[in-house]
Amino acid sequence: MQNDQRPFGEAGQSRLGRGDAPAGRSRPGPLGKLLAAMAWALLLVVAFTFSLVLFAVLVVAGLLVWAYLWWKTRALRKQMR
Repeated sequence: MQNDQRPFGEAGQSRLGRGDAPAGRSRPGPLGKLLAAMAWALLLVVAFTFSLVLFAVLVVAGLLVWAYLWWKTRALRKQMR
């Protein structure tokens, strides 16, 4: 079987060509690029929101654990005085 791909460096091009899109697919136009940028921005906002909610839940859970331990050890602290 014969390998019909050019090796790297031949005629100044890689095996992938000049960076063109794969066969059968066109490069995105300005509207496609804008929609992709908006989708990425939305994804970042959702990820940031999720991280803030997760952080808030962890802080509240930590405060509840601390309050529980503080309440359960109040008699011990009174005895130590």
